[in-house]
Amino acid sequence: MSDYNLTLTVRTETGKKALALREDGLIPSVIYGGKSEILAKSPYNDTEKVLKLAGYHSPIDLTVDDKKTMAIVKSVQLDPVSRRIIAVSFQAVSANKLVEATTPIILTGFDGSDASKAHLTLDQVMEEIDVKAKPADLPKELAVDASKLATVEDKIFIRDLILPQGVELADKELDPETVIANVYDAVAEAEAREAADKAAAEAGEVSAADVPSDNGEKPAEESDSTEEKA
Repeated sequence: MSDYNLTLTVRTETGKKALALREDGLIPSVIYGGKSEILAKSPYNDTEKVLKLAGYHSPIDLTVDDKKTMAIVKSVQLDPVSRRIIAVSFQAVSANKLVEATTPIILTGFDGSDASKAHLTLDQVMEEIDVKAKPADLPKELAVDASKLATVEDKIFIRDLILPQGVELADKELDPETVIANVYDAVAEAEAREAADKAAAEAGEVSAADVPSDNGEKPAEESDSTEEKA
């Protein structure tokens, strides 16, 4: 059993007709991974609420025409303008089998770190990671302590992740030294860029001053030669 539930009904609408279900307050979906692919639809508000809570990492108990299926969200199609949900894809999973899911990485404690007190900026370069676990063990997020960051030399690596019991990284070959986050001095970098831009501008002015201007006058030697020919 999961913490999230969604009731759906089997649909016969496909293609443009399926997308038109939104006008009736419904969302078309597809459930993969079972004995056969299931085309379904569900109320928009109920679907949106469950997706916001479960995300891509928590199992959802789907009830499709009185048949129950545990699944996780694999993809959500959004309208590029309104950002409203257009369609959803679910993957059916077994409660006793490992499944892969994308889990957010959350950095905690940075505000109390020496780096923060020194007015350094936190840069999180990896915001999520794929993990593998049984559906009930899939974490909603992986928290990493950033309170010990102190200087621009300090970093947080994948090896710093503490995985809950029963959870493992989906990619076994992922380099443990891969950087999740680091800190930098935004003020110092801005001053360095400004100095570099100023130096480049000054170098350009000097270079331009060294190039003779072309005023259209002929060289003196060429003028004398012309007079002799005349």
